[in-house]
Amino acid sequence: MHLKKLGWNSFFEAHFEPFRLMGYTVGRIVSQYKHIYRVYTEHGQCLGDVTGKMRYEAIGRHDYPVVGDWVVIKERKGEGKAVIHAVLPRISKFSRKTAGDKTEEQIVAANINTVFLVTSLNQEFNLRRMERYLMLAWESGAKPVIILSKADLVSNSVIEEKISQLELISLGVPIHVVSAINKQGLEELDRYLEEGNTAALLGSSGVGKSTLINCLLGEETQRVQEIRQGDDKGKHTTTFRELFFLPQGACMIDTPGMRELQLWGTDEGLKDTFEDIEQLSSMCQFIDCQHLHEPNCAVKQAVKEGKLDENRLNNYRKMMRELEYLHMKTNKKAQLEEKDRWKKLSKEKRRRNKR
Repeated sequence: MHLKKLGWNSFFEAHFEPFRLMGYTVGRIVSQYKHIYRVYTEHGQCLGDVTGKMRYEAIGRHDYPVVGDWVVIKERKGEGKAVIHAVLPRISKFSRKTAGDKTEEQIVAANINTVFLVTSLNQEFNLRRMERYLMLAWESGAKPVIILSKADLVSNSVIEEKISQLELISLGVPIHVVSAINKQGLEELDRYLEEGNTAALLGSSGVGKSTLINCLLGEETQRVQEIRQGDDKGKHTTTFRELFFLPQGACMIDTPGMRELQLWGTDEGLKDTFEDIEQLSSMCQFIDCQHLHEPNCAVKQAVKEGKLDENRLNNYRKMMRELEYLHMKTNKKAQLEEKDRWKKLSKEKRRRNKR
């Protein structure tokens, strides 16, 4: 398969050139099974594992390959295997904090052009959760697109209502209504699926991501489960991230449903997601206005006049507090990692001097 069909471009070419001169080849990660990666190259697919050096030098999970990454490899031709020596710089990455108390970045997908944020019209429609997805999507460097799925299960009035609600928080992000069952609205997605582009499907369990990708692929590749009766909740159908090649020419990364979506990144994504609040903030009397009890607060005035939803403001505050706490934790973690790195270097230097 030609590399351009996999998403290869001049950015990756420039970073790979020094490795090419040393006799390495390149491939793209399409799936991962614990420590084994399935890699696509110009010569086909192979299974790869990272070198011991990469494991030794890795500071955290973000240093390992993820689905969508371009990796520098040495192929063992005839065996269908390869050794992964390095990960090329990423043009984008959708990240979240790992679940639980551990402060560490988990990269969900890399080198994506478009993030399809999927939510179903018939259940689990949640504006506050969508704001969270939008924040991480803007932070990723990719362009967010909202997909409202399962249009066949609701009335037109419900669709219009949901679109109106989303338009108030998405601030110009494209919104597409689809029904994979009835093939409704799918042609509108073709503009994002041109050859060489990569899109990623993200959303909660049961919103129809697997059904949608099966429809785009034209075959039943991803297993689909019925929604639970009684509470209309989705089951986890996709259990790991995987990259597919669509007939339209693009690559599509399917991801497991996310029960927990903790923030990761800077406040740039927050500013893009809550651009309306940021603009109002510039009209407050105090530069560092917290929009609580300060006099002449333009944000609180907008809430009072019904121009800004108070729930949106509360979510903005909540996410800002999360980011502030995350930054405090990551700064401490970075200091410890730097200390650990110098310990490793000193240990390696002493070992070499003993030879």
